[in-house]
Amino acid sequence: METTTLNSSPLAAPSKDFARRLLTIGENRLELLMVEVQEERERLLHAILLALGVALFAFLAGIALTIALVVLLWSLSPIGVLLILTALYAAASILLYRRFDALQRDWKTFPATFDQLRKDRACLEEFLG
Repeated sequence: METTTLNSSPLAAPSKDFARRLLTIGENRLELLMVEVQEERERLLHAILLALGVALFAFLAGIALTIALVVLLWSLSPIGVLLILTALYAAASILLYRRFDALQRDWKTFPATFDQLRKDRACLEEFLG
């Protein structure tokens, strides 16, 4: 009885090479994702700090302007001055809310990572199919 030994190295070499390349691509994509997460975190923190600064100084300016206008126009119509200021502040808040809502709708998270993953999938589908 003869025993036959199958040498699987010619068949296994391409699959090992493919697996190695696939892992390298996965590692590269994970590194790209981590870089983008870090960039997004820094950008978000910077945006929050700037927004807080803007809000604080706009609030202080609004208080000073309100007091100045109320004192200046108190003799004409105290209720009218307060109603006009209330309408102006409400209009400003509505405008800012609309801009904030548009910013939220147009926000794209990790665009380079997702774009690269789509390219990888298309390349893999072309290779396999």
